[in-house]
Amino acid sequence: MSLERAKEYLKGFGRADDVMEFDMSSATVDLAAQAVGCEPERIAKTLSFAVGDRVALIVCAGDARVANPKFKAAFKTKPKMLKAEEAEERIGHAVGGVCPFGVKDGCDVYFDESLRRFDVIYPACGSSNSAIALTPDELTQIVPEGTWVDVCKLPEE
Repeated sequence: MSLERAKEYLKGFGRADDVMEFDMSSATVDLAAQAVGCEPERIAKTLSFAVGDRVALIVCAGDARVANPKFKAAFKTKPKMLKAEEAEERIGHAVGGVCPFGVKDGCDVYFDESLRRFDVIYPACGSSNSAIALTPDELTQIVPEGTWVDVCKLPEE
């Protein structure tokens, strides 16, 4: 159901047919990289946080981690990830397939700067066995309400 929700959203941008569906799981960064055939850092993982009564979806590189001080500076609160059982209800996508496409009202989308170092990235498409290849610019065109933030750190930082 969630895959169809994401595809329907992407259809509005002429990209529904670009969704890749795999015979294997892509629910984690490493599994997604294997399924797609790319480096794990190119997987655009979407992390979900409770911020007040809203959900902040942070789309970041597969090797990035949220930096608590940066998050707190940007959102004026400590990062508190949604529990897995809350994700599908509040976002419209279950953990393993959370993406910025076709999300429910009450979700705000943010793109972390860690994505800008790549020419192509691979976000999920609502299921634990899907992805789409996009440039960071295409991602911002497909999710125009998204905002760029710098809330993550890379392994070498």
